[in-house]
Amino acid sequence: MIKVDLVTGFLGSGKTTFLKLYAKHFMDKGLRIGILENDYGAVNVDMLLLNELRGDNCELEMVAGGCDADCHRRRFKTKLIAMAMSGYDRVIIEPSGIFDVDEFFDVLHEEPLDRFYEIGNVITIVNAKLEDELSTDSDFYLASQIANAGMIVLSRTQLTDNTQIEKTKAHLKRAAENCQLKIDIDKLCYTKPWDDLTEDDFAILTNCSYATRSYIKRRTTDDGGYKTVYFLELPMKKSAIKAKINTLMSDEAFGTIHRAKGFFLDEGIWYQFNATHDDFELTEMPVGQEVFIVIGENLNEKGIKEYMQK
Repeated sequence: MIKVDLVTGFLGSGKTTFLKLYAKHFMDKGLRIGILENDYGAVNVDMLLLNELRGDNCELEMVAGGCDADCHRRRFKTKLIAMAMSGYDRVIIEPSGIFDVDEFFDVLHEEPLDRFYEIGNVITIVNAKLEDELSTDSDFYLASQIANAGMIVLSRTQLTDNTQIEKTKAHLKRAAENCQLKIDIDKLCYTKPWDDLTEDDFAILTNCSYATRSYIKRRTTDDGGYKTVYFLELPMKKSAIKAKINTLMSDEAFGTIHRAKGFFLDEGIWYQFNATHDDFELTEMPVGQEVFIVIGENLNEKGIKEYMQK
């Protein structure tokens, strides 16, 4: 049977960055890896960020979004069936930051996937600088994502201190308590900076398994809740992009934006950007796609587009 791992985490936690390190560990050992980008959004820019892994030992697949949850689940299952026939030694799934982890377990326990796959690890990535104030829906997603984790891996620990790390752990504990989830956060959190990870660390991470902890599952809001909005070919400039995104994230008139990401071309150079409330990353890329994506709650799609077109 093929081992299948889930690398999950909240919006902007650093899943894709960790996934590159995680997949490369297996590839260096000669394993053939299939990576499935499972995103509810209609445009998936993370595929471009993983292109450097593509080769004889690694293929990238995507579940196209832009449809309802039932349609998305059918596409997810169909893609996994096809990947089971492709000769992979291991499959790694990276979902959206607002993914319900129960879908992963439910689908893999259905026929014929239960004959093809064996669940390996569930690793949840959490930003060590996690925002202290999040909505009830956001805290529910946090709790649901750590509920089955074999390991909770904190990102960006090199950019913060122990005080902030403890605040992040405390936030996770509150989110768990609100869902009556019994979990030892301190025991599960892996806080070592990713640049310092060794073979011994990966031996732990790649064998962390998963758990089946119970919690109270609550429905998130259907009206005005989480939404992914994307725009193609919006004018963006390197000199202005950070300030514009800061304005979008700080002005409630645009909604509650948790993450902005995408690509743009400026003076012949492709740039990739990734922004949360605490971090902004801008990187030159060899290829790209002119797309601007925002993810959040109660988004003012018209207002965001008008502002970005100024």
